[in-house]
Amino acid sequence: MLPDKTMMSPWDRWYSASCCLCCHVRTGTIILGVWYMLINAVVLLILLTALSDPEQYHLTSAELANDLDVMDDANMCIASAISLLMILICGMATYGAYKLRAAWIIPFFCYQIFDFALNTLVAVSIVVYPNTIQDYLQQLPENFPYREEVAALSNVCLVLIVLLFIGCILAFKAYLIACVWNCYRYVSGHSGSEILLYVTTNDTTVLLPPYDDSVSVLPKQAPPPYTTATA
Repeated sequence: MLPDKTMMSPWDRWYSASCCLCCHVRTGTIILGVWYMLINAVVLLILLTALSDPEQYHLTSAELANDLDVMDDANMCIASAISLLMILICGMATYGAYKLRAAWIIPFFCYQIFDFALNTLVAVSIVVYPNTIQDYLQQLPENFPYREEVAALSNVCLVLIVLLFIGCILAFKAYLIACVWNCYRYVSGHSGSEILLYVTTNDTTVLLPPYDDSVSVLPKQAPPPYTTATA
């Protein structure tokens, strides 16, 4: 008997074992984890290169038309530590999806929720303080591409463009969060179905195999034919 959809929880209604490109959520989570690891590895490599040669990558306040240096050694060390932590979290998610370990996927899922919340706060701040876009454009360098053309647009048009861009990013991030959550549910359900059962009697304890394995095992030889007993 099929379950009634009206009695299902909201989590069950949105549950799906497939994601983009018709691949499994487990495969999608592995691809997503590897992709995030590659991005953070590239960022970490750039930061380490900048730390080894600060004269080449150091941006002064005059170049950025700002009062503070944004690429000092302390900030780059913090950014390197964050990139290293992200590589570890993404590696845990990839390993958890590959080895069917649900607990290893939780840190990556929490990071996705935190990242989504930050982007939502950015969108809310733009709506509440629309003049921040013009302030940000004025802080850009003079040789920044299309700086004058973008600054010539009206404030309302700039807010709509930025909100549309952030809205597309939020929709995509929400879809990725749903994929990782469905992968976590799939791995949790798969791990729960493989729990071995112990049957304890007064003298012995018997370890029972999973039900699917017991059904799939065929008898090695056929039982003896039935014959009637004769007196």
